[in-house]
Amino acid sequence: MQILGVIPARYASSRFPGKPLADIGGKPMIQRVYEQALQAKLLSKVVVATDHEAIFQAVKSFGGQVVMTREDHVSGTDRCYEAYGKTQQHFDAVINIQGDEPFIDPQQIDAVCALLENENTDISTLVRKIDTTAELFNPNVVKAVCDLKGNALYFSRHPIPYQRNVLPEQWLDKVEYFKHLGIYGFKTVVLARLTAYPPALLEQAESLEQLRWLAHGHQITAAITEKEGIAVDTPEDLEKLMNKS
Repeated sequence: MQILGVIPARYASSRFPGKPLADIGGKPMIQRVYEQALQAKLLSKVVVATDHEAIFQAVKSFGGQVVMTREDHVSGTDRCYEAYGKTQQHFDAVINIQGDEPFIDPQQIDAVCALLENENTDISTLVRKIDTTAELFNPNVVKAVCDLKGNALYFSRHPIPYQRNVLPEQWLDKVEYFKHLGIYGFKTVVLARLTAYPPALLEQAESLEQLRWLAHGHQITAAITEKEGIAVDTPEDLEKLMNKS
């Protein structure tokens, strides 16, 4: 398969404006993400999709490939689709790689790519087992429920399944719960459809874009990973990351 890796990199951020340009060990964060993505064996090409000249020039300066995209995209999915069109090349699939995980594991990117080799899989992603009650009941941690083949049945900010007659603090002892990680792979023919769908009621209720795709019948297949990259959402997150490295 010919697979394009796209790294969306917006300048605007309510909690951390200019985040992709944040310095991490002498390199802007977007360069760190780009270099990690280049190590993925199953990607045919990697490109940054930005909406700001400063990020565009920063990527050019370290020799990366970059395209300028519109400022008004409501999601990284829409930005990925525009970026794919601007490459003016054919790819069988597109991987949306989070631009705020400077040390993302290339093997995880490859795992998302590999799932797309299944002809029935429209979209691929990753999940990780939840091991703390605090994480299980945190609405900012998106939970995924999958069938025995790894196909997603539902995503929620609430722990599912609900365990009747079991104390919440004992839920993890009875059932395995999984956290959804924010990396996606799309067949390109599917990606074109996703950007045309109107918001779905389930999506609006949970504020989760992937519920729109499930509502329209798309198969989302997830691989289980034991690792999770450290996302940088705020200047405080960056400080913690630097202290760990």
